[in-house]
Amino acid sequence: MKEYGLFDLIGPQMIGPSSSHTAGAAKLGKVAYRLANGRIKTARVTLYGSFADTGKGHGTDRAIVAGLLGFEPDDSRLRCALELAKEQKKDITVEFSAQEMKHPNTARIMMEDEAGRRIDMLGASVGGGSIEIQEINGMEVSFGCDYPTVLIFHWDRPGVISRVTSVFAAKEINIAFMRVFRDSRWQSACMIIETDSEVDGDTVKHIRESSEDIMEVCIL
Repeated sequence: MKEYGLFDLIGPQMIGPSSSHTAGAAKLGKVAYRLANGRIKTARVTLYGSFADTGKGHGTDRAIVAGLLGFEPDDSRLRCALELAKEQKKDITVEFSAQEMKHPNTARIMMEDEAGRRIDMLGASVGGGSIEIQEINGMEVSFGCDYPTVLIFHWDRPGVISRVTSVFAAKEINIAFMRVFRDSRWQSACMIIETDSEVDGDTVKHIRESSEDIMEVCIL
């Protein structure tokens, strides 16, 4: 018999009507916002499956745009996110696709930040306001941002992981979960570290300086 926690019964803090189609969508947008360091210039959002079929009725399009503007799922501005994006002169569009995906509540967000950097993120809202990021710039990943999360993009070289974890040890930040994904041997890789406490800017600075093979560090 499945056990249920308090969160399963009362759900996440959110602007309704649906935890999957609204809160989860807003969280996906917020992850994309942080990947772009809050400096999104353009974004092309594609909704698939149930997101596409019932997205307008559930406000999925508004929710994911709200996340792209940096709003939390319980922010009252979620309802007018499309209008606010236009006011802020953000070039954000939402499309609805009939293409089948592995999960019915899937969104792809293709962005360009103010520095011209392009980011392609694929993720799904998996229920109860929880999400799973499945792909970043063509690299398969898997994480949900249930804990404070740090993404470290680096070259697949010996010693990079040990140098990064040494920074966490020196800062007395406990690592709850850690996974490493890579395109192929010696190519680009992504280290995903979930921690028991927040990671500050000084820690990020030390991570960047720990190895010349580190390309980018992002706090989610």
